[in-house]
Amino acid sequence: MSSAPPTPALSTFLLGGDIPVSRLGLGTIHFTGDRDRWGPPADRAQATRVLRTALDHGLNHIDTADCYGPYACETLIAEALHPYDDTLVIATKGGIRRTRPDEWEHYGHPDYLRSCIDHSLHRLRRDTLDLYYLHRVDPRIPFADQLGALIAARQQGKIRHIGLSKVTLDQLEQAEEITTIAAVQNYRDPAEPDRDVRDHCGRNGIAYVPYCPLQGGHALKRDSSDAAALSGSTLRTLRIHFSSPGLPRWPTCKPT
Repeated sequence: MSSAPPTPALSTFLLGGDIPVSRLGLGTIHFTGDRDRWGPPADRAQATRVLRTALDHGLNHIDTADCYGPYACETLIAEALHPYDDTLVIATKGGIRRTRPDEWEHYGHPDYLRSCIDHSLHRLRRDTLDLYYLHRVDPRIPFADQLGALIAARQQGKIRHIGLSKVTLDQLEQAEEITTIAAVQNYRDPAEPDRDVRDHCGRNGIAYVPYCPLQGGHALKRDSSDAAALSGSTLRTLRIHFSSPGLPRWPTCKPT
């Protein structure tokens, strides 16, 4: 029998005001085959164990994107976890087009985004995507048109909530004039705090989902409360989660 301490319960946040999600979640980009995030997992069985272990530890929010692989992570999630627990929240993204390993083209044509949504639904084996992010804003196409594709999908029941990724405060405020934004996923770590966007989200009930929030786990090596403050948790909780067998070291957190 394992002598490891029990994992403390994770606090939750109401995504979009109606979906309870754990503040510590699991990002999946590192499941892909190499540093270019191209190809399937090198060890598919281990990646499957990681996903299942994360849920066993109380995480109910998994974050992915169609360009991871591409397509590999969405397919892996469905193979590992379907049929899904009713409480599981899967967030995915569209708007980055990849035809080779070193390509990350920001492409927000509405027709392309509509196709991305339909294909993500198919790969994830879902009727509705809990949270769908515009992965990047394409400067060549009117922002309203890009959001319009997501709004139409929400009206059709394909998306429950809309999110934005890697946006400025100005872009976020523009989007809010058009539709309700449930979440923002931006890069944030102690060296790049992204305070303007984070504070705006906190004031307006928008989930702020930083990627690489703990410097890929390195922040946990220091005896500091910064890491815990970022995740709305305690440092002990984070260290137990990060030291648990099979769990990766790249969390997604939703601080208040």
